[in-house]
Amino acid sequence: MLAPSTSTIAPALPPLGSIAGKCTAPALATDKFGAILGRAGMVGTDFCYRKDEEIYGEGEPSEYVYQVVKGAVRTYKLLSDGRRQIDSFHLPGDVFGLESSPTCRLTAEAIVDTTIRLAKRSSLEQAAEVDVQVALHLWSLTAGHLRHAEDHMLLLGRKTAMEKVATFLLEMDRRLTVAGMMALPMTRRDIADYLGLTLETVSRTFSQLQSQGVLGLTGARQVALRNRQCLRNMDA
Repeated sequence: MLAPSTSTIAPALPPLGSIAGKCTAPALATDKFGAILGRAGMVGTDFCYRKDEEIYGEGEPSEYVYQVVKGAVRTYKLLSDGRRQIDSFHLPGDVFGLESSPTCRLTAEAIVDTTIRLAKRSSLEQAAEVDVQVALHLWSLTAGHLRHAEDHMLLLGRKTAMEKVATFLLEMDRRLTVAGMMALPMTRRDIADYLGLTLETVSRTFSQLQSQGVLGLTGARQVALRNRQCLRNMDA
Protein backbone atom coordinates (compact mmCIF):
# COMPACT_ATOMS: atom_id res chain seq x y z
CA MET A 1 0.00 0.00 0.00
CA LEU A 2 1.04 3.61 -0.40
CA ALA A 3 2.77 5.25 2.49
CA PRO A 4 0.93 8.16 4.15
CA SER A 5 1.76 11.58 2.81
CA THR A 6 0.77 15.17 3.48
CA SER A 7 1.27 16.23 -0.16
CA THR A 8 -1.70 15.62 -2.41
CA ILE A 9 -2.95 16.19 -5.92
CA ALA A 10 -6.45 15.02 -5.06
CA PRO A 11 -8.58 14.37 -1.97
CA ALA A 12 -6.87 11.01 -1.33
CA LEU A 13 -3.78 9.11 -2.43
CA PRO A 14 -4.24 5.87 -4.39
CA PRO A 15 -4.40 2.62 -2.43
CA LEU A 16 -2.47 0.88 -5.21
CA GLY A 17 0.57 -1.37 -4.96
CA SER A 18 3.38 -1.61 -2.44
CA ILE A 19 5.51 1.48 -2.29
CA ALA A 20 8.73 2.64 -0.67
CA GLY A 21 7.34 6.11 -0.01
CA LYS A 22 7.03 9.63 -1.30
CA CYS A 23 10.23 10.92 -2.90
CA THR A 24 11.75 13.81 -4.77
CA ALA A 25 12.79 13.21 -8.36
CA PRO A 26 14.65 15.33 -10.92
CA ALA A 27 12.70 17.20 -13.54
CA LEU A 28 12.36 15.51 -16.91
CA ALA A 29 14.10 17.09 -19.87
CA THR A 30 10.90 17.04 -21.94
CA ASP A 31 7.96 16.94 -19.58
CA LYS A 32 4.77 16.97 -21.67
CA PHE A 33 2.81 15.48 -18.79
CA GLY A 34 4.02 18.26 -16.50
CA ALA A 35 2.84 20.79 -19.09
CA ILE A 36 -0.60 19.15 -19.13
CA LEU A 37 -0.79 19.24 -15.34
CA GLY A 38 0.29 22.87 -15.31
CA ARG A 39 -2.33 23.76 -17.89
CA ALA A 40 -4.95 21.96 -15.78
CA GLY A 41 -3.80 23.73 -12.60
CA MET A 42 -2.69 20.45 -11.02
CA VAL A 43 0.46 19.33 -9.24
CA GLY A 44 1.64 15.72 -9.59
CA THR A 45 2.97 13.74 -6.66
CA ASP A 46 6.06 11.53 -6.97
CA PHE A 47 6.42 8.11 -5.34
CA CYS A 48 9.29 5.63 -5.35
CA TYR A 49 8.67 1.94 -6.03
CA ARG A 50 11.23 -0.77 -5.43
CA LYS A 51 12.25 -3.29 -8.08
CA ASP A 52 9.39 -5.67 -8.98
CA GLU A 53 6.85 -3.82 -6.83
CA GLU A 54 3.31 -3.53 -8.14
CA ILE A 55 2.07 -0.06 -9.00
CA TYR A 56 -1.45 -1.20 -9.75
CA GLY A 57 -3.14 -4.49 -10.50
CA GLU A 58 -5.48 -5.73 -13.19
CA GLY A 59 -9.09 -5.12 -12.23
CA GLU A 60 -8.34 -2.33 -9.74
CA PRO A 61 -10.06 1.06 -10.15
CA SER A 62 -8.30 3.19 -12.78
CA GLU A 63 -8.22 6.33 -10.65
CA TYR A 64 -4.83 7.74 -11.65
CA VAL A 65 -2.66 8.51 -14.66
CA TYR A 66 1.07 7.86 -14.24
CA GLN A 67 4.36 9.10 -15.64
CA VAL A 68 7.77 7.47 -15.25
CA VAL A 69 10.19 10.02 -13.84
CA LYS A 70 13.09 7.65 -13.25
CA GLY A 71 13.52 3.91 -13.81
CA ALA A 72 11.24 1.68 -15.91
CA VAL A 73 7.82 0.01 -15.74
CA ARG A 74 6.29 -3.01 -17.44
CA THR A 75 2.56 -3.40 -18.00
CA TYR A 76 1.28 -6.91 -18.62
CA LYS A 77 -1.62 -9.33 -18.55
CA LEU A 78 -1.53 -12.82 -17.08
CA LEU A 79 -3.24 -15.40 -19.28
CA SER A 80 -5.47 -18.13 -17.86
CA ASP A 81 -2.66 -20.71 -18.10
CA GLY A 82 -0.24 -18.53 -16.14
CA ARG A 83 1.70 -17.16 -19.09
CA ARG A 84 2.55 -13.47 -19.05
CA GLN A 85 2.12 -11.15 -22.04
CA ILE A 86 3.91 -7.84 -21.59
CA ASP A 87 2.05 -5.04 -23.32
CA SER A 88 4.57 -2.21 -22.97
CA PHE A 89 7.79 -1.04 -21.38
CA HIS A 90 7.53 2.50 -20.03
CA LEU A 91 10.73 4.57 -19.70
CA PRO A 92 11.41 8.04 -18.22
CA GLY A 93 8.99 10.57 -19.66
CA ASP A 94 6.42 7.95 -20.71
CA VAL A 95 2.82 8.27 -19.52
CA PHE A 96 0.71 5.18 -18.79
CA GLY A 97 -2.56 4.24 -17.14
CA LEU A 98 -4.68 6.04 -19.76
CA GLU A 99 -7.60 3.65 -19.38
CA SER A 100 -10.87 3.83 -21.31
CA SER A 101 -12.72 1.88 -18.63
CA PRO A 102 -13.23 2.40 -14.88
CA THR A 103 -10.89 -0.51 -14.08
CA CYS A 104 -7.29 -1.31 -15.04
CA ARG A 105 -6.93 -3.79 -17.92
CA LEU A 106 -3.31 -4.60 -17.04
CA THR A 107 -0.93 -4.88 -14.13
CA ALA A 108 1.94 -2.40 -13.81
CA GLU A 109 5.20 -3.20 -12.02
CA ALA A 110 8.49 -1.40 -11.51
CA ILE A 111 11.25 -3.20 -13.44
CA VAL A 112 13.98 -1.50 -11.42
CA ASP A 113 13.85 1.01 -8.55
CA THR A 114 11.52 3.57 -10.10
CA THR A 115 10.02 6.98 -9.43
CA ILE A 116 6.46 7.56 -10.63
CA ARG A 117 4.47 10.79 -10.89
CA LEU A 118 0.73 10.40 -10.61
CA ALA A 119 -2.30 12.58 -11.19
CA LYS A 120 -5.97 12.05 -10.48
CA ARG A 121 -7.74 10.86 -13.63
CA SER A 122 -11.06 12.52 -12.80
CA SER A 123 -9.34 15.89 -12.32
CA LEU A 124 -7.69 15.60 -15.73
CA GLU A 125 -11.00 14.68 -17.34
CA GLN A 126 -12.70 17.67 -15.72
CA ALA A 127 -9.93 19.97 -16.95
CA ALA A 128 -10.24 18.51 -20.48
CA GLU A 129 -13.96 19.36 -20.52
CA VAL A 130 -13.25 23.08 -20.15
CA ASP A 131 -9.80 23.45 -21.77
CA VAL A 132 -9.39 22.30 -25.35
CA GLN A 133 -5.58 22.32 -25.07
CA VAL A 134 -5.68 19.82 -22.18
CA ALA A 135 -8.07 17.66 -24.21
CA LEU A 136 -5.81 17.79 -27.28
CA HIS A 137 -2.72 16.88 -25.26
CA LEU A 138 -4.50 13.93 -23.65
CA TRP A 139 -5.81 12.83 -27.06
CA SER A 140 -2.24 12.97 -28.43
CA LEU A 141 -0.98 10.74 -25.61
CA THR A 142 -3.84 8.28 -26.18
CA ALA A 143 -3.18 8.23 -29.94
CA GLY A 144 0.46 7.40 -29.25
CA HIS A 145 -0.60 4.42 -27.16
CA LEU A 146 -2.90 3.23 -29.95
CA ARG A 147 -0.05 3.44 -32.49
CA HIS A 148 2.15 1.38 -30.20
CA ALA A 149 -0.61 -1.21 -29.76
CA GLU A 150 -0.98 -1.51 -33.55
CA ASP A 151 2.78 -1.89 -34.03
CA HIS A 152 2.95 -4.48 -31.26
CA MET A 153 0.10 -6.46 -32.79
CA LEU A 154 1.97 -6.60 -36.09
CA LEU A 155 5.18 -7.60 -34.35
CA LEU A 156 3.50 -10.47 -32.49
CA GLY A 157 1.52 -11.79 -35.42
CA ARG A 158 3.62 -11.37 -38.56
CA LYS A 159 7.32 -11.35 -37.75
CA THR A 160 9.92 -14.06 -37.27
CA ALA A 161 11.92 -14.35 -34.06
CA MET A 162 14.90 -12.57 -35.64
CA GLU A 163 12.68 -9.79 -36.98
CA LYS A 164 11.02 -9.39 -33.58
CA VAL A 165 14.35 -9.03 -31.78
CA ALA A 166 15.63 -6.59 -34.44
CA THR A 167 12.49 -4.46 -34.06
CA PHE A 168 12.83 -4.50 -30.29
CA LEU A 169 16.50 -3.50 -30.32
CA LEU A 170 15.87 -0.59 -32.70
CA GLU A 171 12.94 0.59 -30.57
CA MET A 172 15.00 0.44 -27.39
CA ASP A 173 17.97 2.13 -29.08
CA ARG A 174 15.74 5.09 -29.93
CA ARG A 175 13.83 5.26 -26.67
CA LEU A 176 16.77 4.70 -24.32
CA THR A 177 18.67 7.50 -26.05
CA VAL A 178 15.75 9.85 -25.48
CA ALA A 179 15.44 8.69 -21.86
CA GLY A 180 19.18 9.06 -21.22
CA MET A 181 19.59 5.42 -20.14
CA MET A 182 22.70 3.41 -21.01
CA ALA A 183 21.52 -0.19 -20.59
CA LEU A 184 18.40 -2.28 -21.06
CA PRO A 185 16.47 -2.14 -17.77
CA MET A 186 14.47 -5.28 -18.58
CA THR A 187 15.58 -8.92 -18.35
CA ARG A 188 15.68 -11.45 -21.18
CA ARG A 189 12.56 -12.99 -19.67
CA ASP A 190 10.80 -9.62 -19.93
CA ILE A 191 11.90 -9.30 -23.56
CA ALA A 192 10.62 -12.80 -24.33
CA ASP A 193 7.24 -12.07 -22.76
CA TYR A 194 7.02 -8.81 -24.73
CA LEU A 195 7.89 -10.43 -28.07
CA GLY A 196 5.83 -13.58 -27.59
CA LEU A 197 8.94 -15.79 -27.66
CA THR A 198 10.57 -18.23 -25.28
CA LEU A 199 13.52 -17.19 -23.14
CA GLU A 200 15.69 -19.71 -24.99
CA THR A 201 14.76 -18.23 -28.38
CA VAL A 202 15.60 -14.69 -27.26
CA SER A 203 18.95 -15.77 -25.81
CA ARG A 204 19.79 -17.77 -28.94
CA THR A 205 18.88 -14.84 -31.21
CA PHE A 206 20.99 -12.41 -29.18
CA SER A 207 23.93 -14.82 -29.43
CA GLN A 208 23.43 -15.20 -33.18
CA LEU A 209 23.39 -11.42 -33.70
CA GLN A 210 26.52 -11.14 -31.59
CA SER A 211 28.33 -13.79 -33.64
CA GLN A 212 27.36 -11.92 -36.82
CA GLY A 213 28.86 -8.71 -35.44
CA VAL A 214 25.49 -6.95 -35.40
CA LEU A 215 25.63 -6.27 -31.69
CA GLY A 216 28.01 -6.57 -28.77
CA LEU A 217 27.02 -7.92 -25.37
CA THR A 218 28.65 -6.98 -22.08
CA GLY A 219 26.74 -8.78 -19.37
CA ALA A 220 23.03 -9.52 -19.58
CA ARG A 221 21.79 -5.96 -20.24
CA GLN A 222 24.64 -3.97 -21.77
CA VAL A 223 24.00 -4.11 -25.52
CA ALA A 224 25.97 -2.16 -28.12
CA LEU A 225 24.44 -1.95 -31.60
CA ARG A 226 27.31 -2.27 -34.08
CA ASN A 227 25.30 -2.55 -37.29
CA ARG A 228 22.01 -0.67 -37.12
CA GLN A 229 21.49 -0.91 -40.86
CA CYS A 230 21.50 -4.70 -40.66
CA LEU A 231 18.80 -4.51 -37.97
CA ARG A 232 16.81 -2.04 -40.09
CA ASN A 233 16.95 -4.45 -43.03
CA MET A 234 15.56 -7.22 -40.82
CA ASP A 235 12.84 -4.87 -39.56
CA ALA A 236 11.80 -3.71 -43.03
